[in-house]
Parts: sequence; structure tokens; C-alpha cells
Amino acid sequence: MRRFRNSLLIALVAVAALAQTASEKPSIDVRRVGARLKCQCGCPDSVATCSMLECHFSKPAKERIAKMQAVGMSDDQIVQAFVRDYGAGIYLAPPNAWGWIVPYAGVGLGMVVIYLFIRRYYRKPKPLAELGPMELDDPALEKYKEQIERDLANLE
Repeated sequence: MRRFRNSLLIALVAVAALAQTASEKPSIDVRRVGARLKCQCGCPDSVATCSMLECHFSKPAKERIAKMQAVGMSDDQIVQAFVRDYGAGIYLAPPNAWGWIVPYAGVGLGMVVIYLFIRRYYRKPKPLAELGPMELDDPALEKYKEQIERDLANLE
């Protein structure tokens, strides 16, 4: 029974340590602005998607974004404030048309290359009848051909 209570206590402590209250979860508006800002903790993620637990940059940045939104600042004003404070490297631009076209163009180009490869190397070979009769002009081959003919005649 004591073992069960210890296990239950450990489970409750773990859940309490990892649980987030509703006030700690960023709102949709905070995540929308945070997606445009690069996290400065060293990870390649944005402020909204930083996966580092208790990140020293993203958590305070989310709180700052929420305060700025509560004051009434627009998304662009918030982003400009962060760019002013941390430099242009913090700004994550949304993907442009080039970022959407390149993957599909790469797939299309790959399919064209595969088609040309198959077309070139897997063609049906021409029938031998179209190539014409085969002529032997080597005297050593003629000697073997005569020997084969004699052996075939002896078999019958």
C-alpha cells in the first residue's frame, strides 16, 4: 500500500510540474505575431513554436507580445518594436511565391528526367530480321561452322 501511495505521489508531482495553466498558454493572437519572430535561444524555431522548455527568450517574448496587444498595438507595430530592439535577424518573413514554386518545380523536373531516362534506356530493341542477314568473314569461324554442320549431320 505504501508503494502505491509513493507512486501516486510521484505521478501527481510530475503532472503538477509539467502542467500549464490557461494563463501560461499563448493565445492565437500571440502565436500569430510570434510566428513572425525568430527565437533567440539558438533553436531554428519561431517564438510561437520554440520547443525548448522554459526558453529564456520565447516565454518573455510571448508575455511582451500579449502586453503590447493589450495596449492596442497592431501586429506590424509589435514586429517593428522587436526588430528595433533585437535587429533585423529576428524577423521571419512569410514564404513568398518562390518558396512555394521551388518544391513543385523540383518534383516536375525530376519526373521529366525519369521519363527521359526510361524512354532512352528501356526502348524495345529492333527485331533482328530488320538488321539483315549476319555475314561471317572470319576463316576461323567458318572452320568451326563446318565442324558444327558435320556434327549435326552425324546426330541424325
